[in-house]
Amino acid sequence: MSKIRVAVVFGGRSSEHAISCLTAGSVMAAIDQERYEVIPVGIARDGRWVLAAGQRLAVEDGKLPEVAGDGLPLALPLDPESPGLVVVAPGEVPRTLGDVDVVLPLLHGPYGEDGTIQGLLELAGVRYVGAGVFASAASMDKAFMKVVWEGAGLPVGPHVVVRDRQWRRERKRIIDEIKELGWPVFVKPARAGSSMGISKVESEADLETAVEAAREHDPKVIVEAAVEGREIECGVLEGLDDDPPAASLPAEVRIGSGHDYYDFEAKYLDDGLRLDIPPKLPSTVVEEVRKLSVQAFEALGCEGLARVDFFYTPDGRVILNEINTMPGCTPASAFPKMWAATGLDYPALIDRWIQTALQRRIGLR
Repeated sequence: MSKIRVAVVFGGRSSEHAISCLTAGSVMAAIDQERYEVIPVGIARDGRWVLAAGQRLAVEDGKLPEVAGDGLPLALPLDPESPGLVVVAPGEVPRTLGDVDVVLPLLHGPYGEDGTIQGLLELAGVRYVGAGVFASAASMDKAFMKVVWEGAGLPVGPHVVVRDRQWRRERKRIIDEIKELGWPVFVKPARAGSSMGISKVESEADLETAVEAAREHDPKVIVEAAVEGREIECGVLEGLDDDPPAASLPAEVRIGSGHDYYDFEAKYLDDGLRLDIPPKLPSTVVEEVRKLSVQAFEALGCEGLARVDFFYTPDGRVILNEINTMPGCTPASAFPKMWAATGLDYPALIDRWIQTALQRRIGLR
């Protein structure tokens, strides 16, 4: 039998470019080469698409990877006679990208994980791994994510949304709202991940600086009350053959010395991060985390895969924090480790992503 052709798309224009490259390197090293033919497609920071075979996709000498934009350039127009991705090299007649069976968009952050590439693939009639346009966009935007969860009756923490115009014209009112959350607070770009642009703020004196730092990543900012508690994560996978979504064993994130919270360096560059899988929690709490993970996944209409993040408070409450529809899958990442502990090793996990994408019909669903 011929191999299934998978276009692995990575890099992108967001501040999480390097993490996407790390995820792609990890996935391509683990994918079953006997079953899948991989076509690596990199998106450079300036938005150019290139065939990216042989590019460095790991941390070397402390340097993060980056897609080199000088490979064979690609364009992706739509061909009404033959739906699919189309390659256009300079001076050549357009040709299809080898009749790709499925796209694996390993993009993190805006311009990839937020519904943009999903919309392109929907227009092209190409199957792809992961959440659709709306679920990707709503999950990427922490403000709308919380609106959906609150509407579904799921537990979320107190927060204030800071929109661009309001910050410029109603700053005092916004600051007064934030002060009502109490100190400390966490200031985050509304549509970013990998802890980019996040600050822990202990007093009003540092608030404006933190908001401006977050606005460098996104003009829309969310400010969250600090929740005292343990950080818990859980993986979710779409079911096969109309089965309901499944949740992994959760993990507790324990941060080593030198980090006040789960920042970028703790996630990707230091070796001080520890994961307890499963966490040392009562079995009833573990099951509640798994149940809420699936409910959070379904409330947003997610597909494929997601990682759901929680706080477990000293008084026994489980509070939803965030969802990530294309979680990092670097060697340090929790998502593949949680599923390995649940009985699904890395190659089988990737196979599950692809198989659920292939079983999904094209168009509205």
